[in-house]
Amino acid sequence: MNPATRGFDPAEFKDRVRRAQAMMQDAGLNALLMTTEPEVRYYTGFLTRFWESPTRPWFVVVPASGDPIAVIPSIGAYLMGQTWITDIRTWQAPDYDDDGIGLLARTLADVAPGNGRIGVADQMESHLRMPLSDLKRLESLLPQGQLCSDAQITRRLRLVKSEAEIAKIRMATAIADRAFDRVHEIASTGTALSAVFRDFQRLCLEEGADWVPYLAGGAGTGGYGDVISPASDAPLCRGDVLMLDTGLVWDGYFCDFDRNYSIGPPSPQVAAAHARLIEATQSAFDLARPGALIRDLFHAMNDIANPGQTGSDAGRLGHGLGMQLTEWPSIIPQDDTVLEPGMVLTLEPGVALPDGKIMVHEEDILITETGAEYLSSAQSKEIRTL
Repeated sequence: MNPATRGFDPAEFKDRVRRAQAMMQDAGLNALLMTTEPEVRYYTGFLTRFWESPTRPWFVVVPASGDPIAVIPSIGAYLMGQTWITDIRTWQAPDYDDDGIGLLARTLADVAPGNGRIGVADQMESHLRMPLSDLKRLESLLPQGQLCSDAQITRRLRLVKSEAEIAKIRMATAIADRAFDRVHEIASTGTALSAVFRDFQRLCLEEGADWVPYLAGGAGTGGYGDVISPASDAPLCRGDVLMLDTGLVWDGYFCDFDRNYSIGPPSPQVAAAHARLIEATQSAFDLARPGALIRDLFHAMNDIANPGQTGSDAGRLGHGLGMQLTEWPSIIPQDDTVLEPGMVLTLEPGVALPDGKIMVHEEDILITETGAEYLSSAQSKEIRTL
C-alpha cells in the first residue's frame, strides 16, 4: 500500500500521455483537445480552484507525439509552469473579441495539419467548457470535420487508477471516516439540520480535507424524502433518521460515501431497513472482482434492496469515483463494463419505506487482483445511534 503524497511524479503524467497516444494511433487521431478541469488536470497536474470562475476558457492539446501543449489565460501561466508542462501558450483573458480561439486554432494546426483529426470528448459526462459562439468560430478556423469524437480515450484511461491515485482516494475516505465518527459531537435532539451540515464540513476540514465541495443528506421520522435537498433549519427529533453524504477532496481526489444515524433508538422498521442496505452492499462487494460486470453489481444489490423491482428511482446504485465525485461507469442494469483491478467504485443501494420515505447507504471500494477492498470502513448492520 503506497502512502499518500501530494502531487505526482512527472513519470505518472508521461505514462498517461504515452498510453493516450497509443490509443490515438489506433483510433486514427492526430490530437486530443481538453477543455474541462478533470481532463486538463489528468494530463498536466494543473490543480486550482480557479475553475469556479466561468469567465475564462482553458485548453490543453495532446499531440500524436511529444508532450501536451497548454493554451491558457495568462493568469494561469505561473501555476501551469509549476507542472511538468513546458509548452505554455497564453493570451490575456477575458478577451471579448478572441478569447483564445485564434491561438488554439493555430496550435491545433501545428499538431494536426491538413485534415488531421482532433478528438474531443463527446459522450455522457462530458461537455465543452466554452461558449457556443467560440466553438463555431473554432470550427470555422479548422478544416471541415476536423473536430471529431475522442473515442472515449481519456475516459477509458481514467477508469483504472494508478497506485498513486488510489492512495489519494484512500486518504480522502480515511478523513471522512474520522469525521463521521465525530457526528455525535454535532448532532442530537433539537439540533438544526443546517447546523449539522455546517459543523460536519468543519469536522471534515479539521480531520484533513482540503475542501468539502459536496455535502448532501436528509433527516426525518422513519427515513428521509430524498438525498439531494439542501439542509433546512428544522431541528432533529427523537425517532428521526439522519443521513450525511460527503464528497470531500484531498489533493484533487474525492471520496463519496454516506452514513445513517438514528436519533434515539431506531424503530424496528428503520433497523431492518438499515440491515437490508448493509446486506445489499455486501452482496455486491462479494461479487466485485476482475471479470465481473457492472450490471452484476446492480442486480446483486437490487435483488436485496428492492426485491421484485427491475430498477431504482435513483437511476443507479453506484458509480465510478476519482478526480470527480461521480465518474464513469454507472451501476445500472444496462452497463456491461468489465471490472478491472484499479477501478474505484461506490456501492449505493437504497430502500423504499412507508410514507414516501427512503434510506440509502453508500461505500467506496477498490477492485483488486483478487476481489474487492473497502476503502471506506464497512459498516455493521446495526444503525449508528445518537
